[in-house]
Amino acid sequence: MASVLSNISNIIIPVIIFYIIAYGVMSKTNVYEDFVKGAKDGLKTVVGIMPTLVALMTAVGVLRASGFLSFLEGLVSPLSNKIGFPAELVPLAFIKMFSSSAATGLVLDIFKNYGTDSLVGLITSIMMSCTETIFYTMSVYFLAAKVTKTKYTLTGALLSTIAGIAASVVLAGMMK
Repeated sequence: MASVLSNISNIIIPVIIFYIIAYGVMSKTNVYEDFVKGAKDGLKTVVGIMPTLVALMTAVGVLRASGFLSFLEGLVSPLSNKIGFPAELVPLAFIKMFSSSAATGLVLDIFKNYGTDSLVGLITSIMMSCTETIFYTMSVYFLAAKVTKTKYTLTGALLSTIAGIAASVVLAGMMK
């Protein structure tokens, strides 16, 4: 079974590319020109959002290096321990809202300190897949689409992140 899935995963991208090209040819469109036009539009988007990305990555780096995350962990730990959320994960929950790659660095530190099979490790794993990089996603996609009214999006995203964190605690607790 594993070899079948491995073979499927090896051929799926070429099959999709071939399908797109064949569909374009059958539709009598100039596939190459459409591809080049799309690539140009993509590069314009990247150039347009680059300052936002650099600012987000810099801010996350400053937060990690400054010790603010440790301060935040200590500040919130009495409350988080009362509700069953390990204080060690407060910095991860905070950083994940801004940068998935910075959060991955914190995840590796958590795994190194507590192990992947510990309760903290399980909550970490589930939380990483149950939450989204809210501010990164909003800044990149809304900037690209020129969306300016984000009040309800931010509220919904924060509520869904809280729900994802709560679900990760409950699910990890059920597994342990």
